[in-house]
Amino acid sequence: MTVILLLILGLLTGILSGIIGIGGGIIIIPALVFLFNMSQQHAQGTTLAMMVPPIGILAAVAYYKAGFVDIKVAGILCIGFLFGGFFGAKLALIIPSFYLKKVFSIIMILIALKMFFSK
Repeated sequence: MTVILLLILGLLTGILSGIIGIGGGIIIIPALVFLFNMSQQHAQGTTLAMMVPPIGILAAVAYYKAGFVDIKVAGILCIGFLFGGFFGAKLALIIPSFYLKKVFSIIMILIALKMFFSK
């Protein structure tokens, strides 16, 4: 049953990622913490590992073909993300799960409020 639930979670998250560009951080991490009882660090590490093979390649190709991808910007972001992800993971490993959940939830709330009240 867990395999089926994980496949459904991945499928639904992939669909949402393709439609509105969200995924691991917004959907999968909270689901792994609350539905599958993972620690915050375990959920974050698992989600990052999940994103390595596909990293949205098929969705990115669809957007690229429609003319909605700036390769230069994506490349620069990728370099920053590569190093930022490494150092962020090192930091997350030393922060207690309780506090990491609080930081994660505050960031999600702030982003949601900013998006909700923007024009």
